[in-house]
Amino acid sequence: MIERAIEEAVARVEREYSFELPRIEVGDLSSYIEHTNLKPTATTADIKKLLGEALEHKFLGVCVNPCYVPIAAETLKETKVKLVTVVGFPLGATSSEAKAAEAAFAVKNGAQEIDMVINVSFLKSQEWEEVYDDIKAVVEAVDVPVKVIIETAYLTRDEKIAACVISKLAGAAFVKTSTGFAPSGAKVEDVHLMKFVVGEDMGVKASGGIRTREDAVAMIRAGASRLGTSSGVTIVGRS
Repeated sequence: MIERAIEEAVARVEREYSFELPRIEVGDLSSYIEHTNLKPTATTADIKKLLGEALEHKFLGVCVNPCYVPIAAETLKETKVKLVTVVGFPLGATSSEAKAAEAAFAVKNGAQEIDMVINVSFLKSQEWEEVYDDIKAVVEAVDVPVKVIIETAYLTRDEKIAACVISKLAGAAFVKTSTGFAPSGAKVEDVHLMKFVVGEDMGVKASGGIRTREDAVAMIRAGASRLGTSSGVTIVGRS
């Protein structure tokens, strides 16, 4: 079933897909931004600063490492800022059981969305069932939206298509371009392709290397409904 779905998606891309950005007006960028700090050297003070900025600028959400979920949950309670965390980050190579447990811990402590890293090795090995089971384990472990980070920098076009198809079949709510730890981050062309593959009933999060308003607007025009960035304050033009 999975292999057939991937083959059909690849054939559809070859038959119907073309790259063209629609001319749409992009309004308040704050409503797209997940203000992010996933640096291995981030301190508690850094995370508190991130949370303060998210509240000040009314960002859609914040994205922090799991160890900071309890602190962030306490700060953001009774606010509209979403609390997002990562699972299997940044390599995606831990076991499905570990990813599911990590996700469950995060949600128990206040996380409202989970960004999990796909098993890139299994994907590139074309072990489709294993990739599906890995995503499904996290989706079934929590009752919140799951985004699948497919790490586009390491993938061919057909592997990007496969990752999107499998994520959709496994019940994920979004596909996401990048961890920010790969050689490159989000590209407009990748976001556009990903959106074409997953369709209107699934979201695309662009992340990695989005540093300016121009970057952000281009990603949204390409089909991104979320932006993961550490440059949120710069992008919205306030300091």
